[in-house]
Amino acid sequence: MSPHSLTAVAASASATAPPGPRRAGSQLAIPCWFMRGGTSRGPFFRARDLPQYLPARDAILLAAMGSPDPRQIDGLGGAHPLTSKAGIVARSSRPGVDLEFLFAQLQPDRDTVDTTPNCGNMLAAVVPFAIESGILTPDGDITTARVLTLNTNMVAEISVPTPLDDSGRYVEYAGDARIDGVPGAAAAVEINFLDTAGSICHSLLPTDNVRDTVTIPGFGPVEVTCIDNGMPLVIVSAADLYRTGQETAAELNKDRELKDRLEALRISCGDLMGLGDVTAKNYPKMTLVSPPINGGTINTRSFIPHVCHESIGVLAAVTAATACVLDGTVAYAVATVSGGASRTVSVEHPGGEFTVQLGLNSADPADPARVEKSALLRTARLIMAGNVMVPAHLWNPADPSFPASAPKEQKQ
Repeated sequence: MSPHSLTAVAASASATAPPGPRRAGSQLAIPCWFMRGGTSRGPFFRARDLPQYLPARDAILLAAMGSPDPRQIDGLGGAHPLTSKAGIVARSSRPGVDLEFLFAQLQPDRDTVDTTPNCGNMLAAVVPFAIESGILTPDGDITTARVLTLNTNMVAEISVPTPLDDSGRYVEYAGDARIDGVPGAAAAVEINFLDTAGSICHSLLPTDNVRDTVTIPGFGPVEVTCIDNGMPLVIVSAADLYRTGQETAAELNKDRELKDRLEALRISCGDLMGLGDVTAKNYPKMTLVSPPINGGTINTRSFIPHVCHESIGVLAAVTAATACVLDGTVAYAVATVSGGASRTVSVEHPGGEFTVQLGLNSADPADPARVEKSALLRTARLIMAGNVMVPAHLWNPADPSFPASAPKEQKQ
């Protein structure tokens, strides 16, 4: 047996797992694959294994994660927003789409399930999960699937290595790709975002300006760039808030004065961006920018939205990188970028750097900075496959009033 055969056997076992939830005494056993995607992790579910009725679905997700509780001691959550995430995946019947992915953001200390934002890190685990769970059959040494994120109708082509041995094709997790924020090396997951401009806002620049001036009560006016190329961001120069941008995440999380100013700015900019009252929303994210310090293009500190990220989210990195190449933005003023239709942007963050490859529109002189392609590498790994146990009273799978179906886009 080859050294990878156990993975293939595991994948085969996953494909023949119980077809759905089952009663287990006073609990309900729901098939679950616990995945790391990039620098995030959480449980993944087949859509058919969860109720279509959204209150029941959300109650199951909350119970599975152990929310609300700051430690999430009674569930799978990791007591941090980056480890309080879940994915729901189904085979798609839409033309040109292979898989449909619904991302759910939970919080350790809240009873909310937010399915409005994207998560590029969890997106990296979608195709490996689909293969492990029997939703998708690998078709070559590299399996590529087109994935629709239902949260924002964003489409990405995702490629993962699926070599062949005597047990069949399997997801290869071992490799030499390294990403900051994850120890060791793993196989590369290639993600090509096809059209991410205006993922939640109505356009790439939702205020129609590359730069706006917004007044923070009790502080004064600051210049910002409001931009959405996969994730709505408010970009502000760290220097304008009397910070260097080189502070650690821990230092910034203790900086109550700064966080209060950022939240006031976030609420004002949310309205400017057409997002309404964002007080209870996870977006826009706040991003402090400063000149690069380690040979990159730009240095960042990203808030998600109230906690400083130990690194930076995938789509936040894509959006920040985009701002670096748009003349006149706050980011452009401190970035070091070269010209050309294809630009590599190295986004520095507290945990290292994140490289984004941007393909810019070269055919239309009137719109030279439109991003036509955003490509990057992530890694992913299956950590556990089995059943997550939740209280049985949350859902009766045999009850016809709770039909299973594909995940549906939900705006909360």
